[in-house]
Amino acid sequence: MASDPYRVNPDDPRAPPQELWEQLTPEERAQIVDSLPSEFPVSQTHPPEGDPHYEAKSRTREVLGSFFSRIGRKVYLACELPVYYPGESMFAPDVIAVVDVESRSRMRWMVSAEGKGLDLALEVIVAGERRKDLERNVERFARLGIREYFVFDRGRLRLSGWRLEEGRRAYRPILPQHGFYRSEVLGLELQVDDERLRFYVGGAALPEAQEMISRLEHMMERVEASHTDLEHQLTEEVRLRAEETQRREDAERRLAEALAELEQLRGKRD
Repeated sequence: MASDPYRVNPDDPRAPPQELWEQLTPEERAQIVDSLPSEFPVSQTHPPEGDPHYEAKSRTREVLGSFFSRIGRKVYLACELPVYYPGESMFAPDVIAVVDVESRSRMRWMVSAEGKGLDLALEVIVAGERRKDLERNVERFARLGIREYFVFDRGRLRLSGWRLEEGRRAYRPILPQHGFYRSEVLGLELQVDDERLRFYVGGAALPEAQEMISRLEHMMERVEASHTDLEHQLTEEVRLRAEETQRREDAERRLAEALAELEQLRGKRD
């Protein structure tokens, strides 16, 4: 085996074909993985699409990550992570999901090294090229075997989805049911709601971070209010017990005085 069996082209970075990968030693594989760029070449970069684009993809990762963590399901999620399929040009969807893998920090997803391709890809369109996401990616992602692909058109507030046909490398559109798009990969439903892409389970929307914070704050307020009410009840109970004790002591004192006075009267008669 040559000392340099595969060289990465920085202008068109690609992972080696699978046939070559299987011939490499572990040391050679590690060297190739480390040499794959973790960012786009300058020639392939796209203009930024502003806060709406960033917020949509980051919110998606945050909501899904929080949900899967709570239920204990292993799903790796990433935003714009470079993805390398064997012999293919690098690409980086806005959001990716890979099920049943560890959610450790990664600089790239190299299919040959990970032993698995993507299960789901999601793109967000704000001011970018719609043809890339709605046409070219549909053909490419199906050919690569990505099980599901969704496009959230933030500018037009539209959602589209595709799923691989059984036994084929071709997509069929995911048809909405009562306005919801079902993701078999995630086990969730998707819908555009109030200019946002939202995820649902059992008809209930997965809470976003700010919503969870608001709920916790409301719960704390209720707990504090209950605590205050309890303090008032305890204070009132202490006051009532003190008054009862005082009344009992006063009654006992008056009884003692009456008995003493009675004894005096008896003594005078005697």
